Amino acid sequence: MKKANLIPWVLLALAIAGGGLWHVKRGAVAPADPKPAHVHKTLYTCAMHPQYISDKPGNCPICGMTLVPVDGERAGGAGDTAGGGGPAGPMDGAGQGSRGIRIDPATVQNMGVKTEPVAKRDMRAEIRTSGKVKVDESRLTLVNARVMGYAERLNVNVTGQKVGKGQPLLELYSPDLVSTQEEYLQALRYANGMQGTEGSGSRDLVESSRRRLLNWGVSPREIESLEKLGHARNTLSIVSPASGVVIEKMVVQGQNITPGMELYKIADLSKVWVVASVYQRDLALAKVGSPAEVELSYQPGKPFQGKVTFVSPVLDEQTKTAEVRIEVPNTPSLDIKPEMFATVRILSGARREAVAVPEQSIIRSGRRNIAIVALGGGYFEPREVKLGASSNEYVEVLEGLAEGESLVISSQFLIDSESNLKAAIRQLGSAQSQAGNAE
Repeated sequence: MKKANLIPWVLLALAIAGGGLWHVKRGAVAPADPKPAHVHKTLYTCAMHPQYISDKPGNCPICGMTLVPVDGERAGGAGDTAGGGGPAGPMDGAGQGSRGIRIDPATVQNMGVKTEPVAKRDMRAEIRTSGKVKVDESRLTLVNARVMGYAERLNVNVTGQKVGKGQPLLELYSPDLVSTQEEYLQALRYANGMQGTEGSGSRDLVESSRRRLLNWGVSPREIESLEKLGHARNTLSIVSPASGVVIEKMVVQGQNITPGMELYKIADLSKVWVVASVYQRDLALAKVGSPAEVELSYQPGKPFQGKVTFVSPVLDEQTKTAEVRIEVPNTPSLDIKPEMFATVRILSGARREAVAVPEQSIIRSGRRNIAIVALGGGYFEPREVKLGASSNEYVEVLEGLAEGESLVISSQFLIDSESNLKAAIRQLGSAQSQAGNAE
């Protein structure tokens, strides 16, 4: 073959070889495979505090328990639907969707979930506050001396002793009293022996001496006894002017007594006051004559009935509360004792029907109030509600619940924690996905 005829074949071979090399080089510099899809990190939570979410293993900062893993992708992804397509969170069989939270019936039973239908109740507005038992000031008696003398003998020598009206408290020796008795007896004898004008003057002297004895605390019965006895008595019995309990004794045997000196303080405790503090916003419900209930901590479940007798016209400058006085009849054994602390319920006279639920069924977070509604089929819905007045452990619901709905009254905190946990997991999982896609 001639050399001239070989040239085209050589050029063809070089072209084919060059093309293959170009393909090889092109493959070597070809861009790498697309970046693999972002893999969600495993999230961790605390079994005791499910509101805490972490993307790293470790211990709960609240209680120190070891964190347990939560599948963040399945808990926050589309597969977590109301139909319960996959596990979602630490509560087995739970899911969340447009109908609320779904919990497996076995889990519901283990949680001890109890429900109660929402209904209208006879509500009466009330004020709940604390109070302190005080002595009724109108039943307080102070015994004092009217004549100078000495405490010869004390018949009532201890505080806390019960006394009756007219009971002798102490025997008082007074020289002035002895001389006045003698004066009275002499004037009486002289008046009985005189007639006419002289007899009239003698009777005036008798009456003057008698009035002096009465002013010094000698009773008419004792004066009558003195007339029959015919001579002066050395001591005067100071008697109790009222029945009650001696709450203070200011005299000891043998003590020198001066006129006006306080000897005993006696309180009639058959009725007592309970003084409560009421805030300005509740004063409209605190009216004189309103019924009230008082309960003592040492006798729980045994309310004492009373009524409001006084509402202070001024507020305390520091606490911005008004003093409300409640009069309560005491028991024969005087169970309600002064200085005791008490729980007070002041009831409004007006009654009305309103949608009301047990106070224990409401989750109060400070900024909002949450009720858990059972939708049926294992679904539960946390719902924000607006509350009104409270009465007898029930609270009025102004907005958020309707009559006939099934309300969770126990374990609602666990259900609400599960709801908050899922929301936190979805937000954290979404944030991680966005961060991965941005890389």
